[in-house]
Amino acid sequence: MDHLALADYRARVAAMYLSDEDLAGFRARRDDLFATHSESAAPGPLRYFPPSSEFVATVPLAPADGELEIATGGPDGVLRYQRAGILATPWGPLTLFWLDAYGGGLFLPFRDGTSGHETYGAGRYLTDTVKGTHGRGVEVLLNGQVRLDFNYAYNPSCAYDDKWACPLAPYENRLTTRIEAGELTYAPLS
Repeated sequence: MDHLALADYRARVAAMYLSDEDLAGFRARRDDLFATHSESAAPGPLRYFPPSSEFVATVPLAPADGELEIATGGPDGVLRYQRAGILATPWGPLTLFWLDAYGGGLFLPFRDGTSGHETYGAGRYLTDTVKGTHGRGVEVLLNGQVRLDFNYAYNPSCAYDDKWACPLAPYENRLTTRIEAGELTYAPLS
């Protein structure tokens, strides 16, 4: 692993998430980053559901207590997540986590009715701010609410390449509703 290249990749991811590009521009920039950067988990192209306003909502964040341990299946071992709160979404409740590792960050993994069919079977992420995914899928508002935009749902790195190990969606973040937004299952070029 080239640590400087990985640092560059993460900086580019953060810049992409913090840019003022619309969804189409964001997806084009993400596709280009995946196709060209040496630290990308997938060479691209990525596939997406069509944009949908049906899977965008501002929801209340209810307090939640407790810790959850999630095994990564890799060298990171078991990671500890604090429940930051429960999001009352139109599709079912989701837990927003705070990851204590790496100095901390918000994390929202989920599975839904498309998992294992159109999308990665183990689930997708809506945010992992430790990795720089700020303000698109999950935007924390200062009034006790959170804006969710599932058009920015994305596959974890392990969906592209078995060399990656990823924490997956815990049982409490498994929705039965089909979230037909965001990234589809990765299909490498033949």
